Parts: sequence; C-alpha cells; structure tokens
Amino acid sequence: MIVTTHADMSLHSLTIHEARDGIVRGEFTATALLEAVLGRIEALDGKVKAYLSVTADAARAQAARVDEARGRGEPLGPLAGVPIALKDIFCTKGVRTTCGSRILENFVPPYNATVVERLAEAGAVLVGKTNMDEFAMGSSCENSAFGPTRNPWDLERVPGGSSGGSAAAVAAGECLGALGTDTGGSVRQPAANCGVVGMKPTYGRVSRYGVVAFASSLDQVGPLTKDVTDCAILLRAIAGHDPRDSTSIPEAVPDYEASLREGLSDLTIGLPREYFGEGTDPEVLAAVRGAAESLQSMGAKTREVSLATTPYAVAAYYLIAPAEASSNLARYDGVKYGYRTAEAVDLLDMYVRTRSEGFGAEVKRRIMLGTYALSSGYYDAYYRKATSVRSLIRREFEESFRECDVLLTPVAPTAAFRIGEKIDDPLTMYMSDVFTIPVNLAGIPGLSLPCGFTREGLPIGLQILARPLAEGTILRVAHAYEQAHEWHRRRPEPA
Repeated sequence: MIVTTHADMSLHSLTIHEARDGIVRGEFTATALLEAVLGRIEALDGKVKAYLSVTADAARAQAARVDEARGRGEPLGPLAGVPIALKDIFCTKGVRTTCGSRILENFVPPYNATVVERLAEAGAVLVGKTNMDEFAMGSSCENSAFGPTRNPWDLERVPGGSSGGSAAAVAAGECLGALGTDTGGSVRQPAANCGVVGMKPTYGRVSRYGVVAFASSLDQVGPLTKDVTDCAILLRAIAGHDPRDSTSIPEAVPDYEASLREGLSDLTIGLPREYFGEGTDPEVLAAVRGAAESLQSMGAKTREVSLATTPYAVAAYYLIAPAEASSNLARYDGVKYGYRTAEAVDLLDMYVRTRSEGFGAEVKRRIMLGTYALSSGYYDAYYRKATSVRSLIRREFEESFRECDVLLTPVAPTAAFRIGEKIDDPLTMYMSDVFTIPVNLAGIPGLSLPCGFTREGLPIGLQILARPLAEGTILRVAHAYEQAHEWHRRRPEPA
C-alpha cells in the first residue's frame, strides 16, 4: 500500500469544497472532475468493490448541465458538479435499489428519496450506488448478497458496516463524498475503519422518506466525507424538515460551515469512563486520549463523566432493532414487489420459500430475534424492558450534557479486523458497535473522524457526541482538532 499526501492530489483526490471552488472559478469543468472519478472507479473498484452500480451515463448528463449553467453565468448550487455516491438503501427513480439483498435484486423505485432530491437541487452529480450489509444489518459489509467490500487501507480487512461501500468509496477517491445510514453505528464505524469523516445527525434532522427501513426509530441518514468542512457542507445540503416524514424535526438548518470558525475556549469536553475500560485496543485508547489532550491544549476543558447504563445498550439494541426489522421486513413476501420464488405449491409455501431464498443469514437471524421479542408472553419480558433501558440511556446522556458540551469516546474497540474474522461469531461482531449503539438509542448526534493510525497502518476513529441538534458544536470541535493534525490528509492507494 502506498500512502499519498495532499500535495500529490489529482482531481479525484479533491475535497468537496476544493472541487466546488475549482468549478466556480473555472479551473476545471464538472465533466473533467467526473471523468477523473470514473477513471478511479475503473482502476480500483475491481479490488475494493465499493459499488453495486455505477450510473456513468446519467452522471455525465448531470455534469454537462452544470458546465452549461456555469457557461451561461447562472448561480451554481453548493454541490455543483461534485460526484457523490449513495448507499444502495436510498430509493432512486429509475435506478436499481437492492439494499444488498437478493429479495430486492431487480427492484427499480418509481420515485426518489428526499435526500436524493436535495442532492440534485444542490447540483451534485450522483455517480452510483454503493455496497452495504443486507438491509443495513451488519458491522463489516460482509453480509451483502453481492459479496463483501474491502478496506482500501488493507484489502484483506473489512471497511466496516453497514455503510462500508460508501466509506470505502470516499477513502479510495472513487467519489468526493457519499451518503450512508446509521442505525447503530453504520456511518461512524465504517468512517473510522476507512479513515474518513462520518456523521450521524440528530434523529429527525434529516428526512428518512425514501430510505428503505431497517429500524424506524433508530435509522438516520448521514454524510461520509474526506474532511470536516465537507461534512458540514453535505449535511447542510440534506438536512431540514420534510412533511413526508412524520419524524422530521421542523427546525431551520444552520450554516454548519460558519460554526467551524469558532474557538474552543468556552467548551467542556466529557470523557465517559465506561468507554475507556477493558476490551478496547490500547492503541485505540492511546489515540483517543491523545486527541483529548490536544483539544485541551487548544483551550477546551475536560472532565470525566459516567454513563453507567452503557453495558446494557447492546442488549437493549438487539431487542429493539430486530423487533422493528421484523415488522418492517414483513412486506417482502413475494406478492407486492421484489423477489418471488419460482416454485411454490400454495400461498403459504410461496411466502416461506420467497423469504428463505431471498434473505441472507443475518437478516433471518434478526427477523427471528425480533419476532420472538414481540411474541405473546415475551413482549413485556424483552421488548418492553429494552425500551425502559433505552429511556435510561437517553436520560444519562441528558445529564452528562448539563455538565459538558461534547463527549469524546472511541468509535470502536479496535481498528478494522480481517475479512472472515468475526462473521461466524455474531456476538463478537455485535460488540464492534458497543460505543456507537447508545447514540442511536438516545437519538443524539455523533461524528467520527481520524485521530491516528495503528502500527499496522490502519486508521483509528475519534467519536464526538453532543446534545440533540448540536451538530454545529460537534463540527466545531472536530474541525479544530483536524486543523491541528494531518491524519485526514493521508489517503490509501490499494495495491
């Protein structure tokens, strides 16, 4: 693996803000930028396997329209000409949307998700759909029905999941930014594994309309980018109220880019002791503690806090999320749309064969877990108790934010693990998200950004959390840290 630095960059290596400014100034065209990205995909994606589909012709038409608008002197959108990738969980009109599953292998939506519409309104060039764990259920991008995505830093390792294809594409320069979804860490964990920035906004900050549902009370759309400035730009483009999503928050969207310029002297950073205990790789702990010291040197104050319910979060999550998945995935029955078995003797047999053949092992496991948790005689003992734990977790975060502006934690206990290392041990795999799951249960925003590398050259992620709708504060802290270090400037070159 060769690591490139900022000075070596060609067009595919630009950030969103560099590309946006270059197009506006006429330094290069949107078409030239797109062709550089398409060339990168052609050169690398046979190894990385980040994409399930590349929409080259449609992207070329979008880029041409941006160039024509600029030629006429028309104002350009904040993402004009920027090649963006989409996790294959977003409905895209006329473009296949599979959710990484055989049951939706040939599904072509008749409409666009709200975030897809907003990207188009901002002038983005949508370059393709990225690989993912089936129905967003996984932590490694190994559960896709179409094969695993590989980490650009080490092709024998996972990129993280479930938004592994989006994170890998950004890291490898196969797009300038991407969207993923985060139900239990599925944006932040792959961002950490691939050395990019990934954000889970406050629940309701970004519309879920047109996002294929996994667990509706937990799912949230988030950006994956090369740096914090790009994250602020992409988040602002997709955030905001949507009347088509009943959980969407009717609040104005602030200028997240403007918040990056504020200092840290008035901020208090909390370090939750439960996130720095046994079971976490010492290299990860050292990098995160080093980040806290760095922020302290910039004027922020730090203090230890306690989130005592943290050990119960994974258990609560794996009752709540599968229960919601059991309900949401009931629609895939071979009748309404999607895959239908070729052989069935009657209606019941058609249901059973369709779902048995169409779903992968992890999806079946979670459907069974969720159905059991909701079944008569077990609802109170399992699901209701899990929702009570969820309330306790939310209240603990609320208490901590009375003392602190943000919390600092690791994103995951380890850096990226090897492909196949945990796939046959679900409990060990589930613990990969032990530090991200509580954030989804509480509905608060969280961000991952690079804070170092292991001795083996693998990225380490730093997680920054804040109270609901305080994305600007998170971005402010992340940007200050990023400007003091060079981690985000390192890029992989897959061998």
